[in-house]
Amino acid sequence: MAAASGGGSGGRACFVLGASGETGRALLRELLARRLFTRVTLVGRRRLSLGEETEAAVEQAVVDFERLSEHAAAFQGHDVGFCCLGTTRAKAGVDGFVRVDRDYVAQAAELARAGGCKHFVLQSSQGANQHSRFLYLRVKGEVENLVQAIGFDRCTILRPAVLLCNRQESRPAEWMAQQFLGVVARVFPTAYSVPVETVARAMVASVLQPGEGKVEVLENRAIHELGKAVPQQGT
Repeated sequence: MAAASGGGSGGRACFVLGASGETGRALLRELLARRLFTRVTLVGRRRLSLGEETEAAVEQAVVDFERLSEHAAAFQGHDVGFCCLGTTRAKAGVDGFVRVDRDYVAQAAELARAGGCKHFVLQSSQGANQHSRFLYLRVKGEVENLVQAIGFDRCTILRPAVLLCNRQESRPAEWMAQQFLGVVARVFPTAYSVPVETVARAMVASVLQPGEGKVEVLENRAIHELGKAVPQQGT
């Protein structure tokens, strides 16, 4: 896969954690459409069925997250790491949610840094705070701190509000919230929600543009603005 000329990422490699999720799929489409990296590796617990053309353009590394230290090779030789990994309390239970959203992410980040990764781009959540009384926001705040402490040359943390998407997995309550917020977004487009495609474009734009310090935290409004800085494909 040829890298785009003038993109600033020629000859570089990246990996994506969480490519099976809504944001991860949007991010993968964005990366492949823009040809920003010569090598794109998807790191996950199983191989994804992506279609012949997409599968030919990426590498897939299957890992056991419970024994992640045994898979250090999957994280070797990447300049940039994108992390969209996450689950829900309803799906995985409290312990499972903490393990995936905090422990797996932090362990993967450590292996990535040891493997030469310079820039780690983490999808977190609006309201993330290690002192929050809400489990979800507390865990997101904790993982932000853990990733920052690893010492990447550059760390970008995105804190999107409610994600707007056509989720493949059935979540009725979330679907109803999205319908409501989709209407609200017409009046307050950057306040309470953000399309996953915008988050994906912002993640890509964060790599293309110079950073503001070693750690940069992008709140929902900044995600909207940065997502617009990278034109949509076909426009």
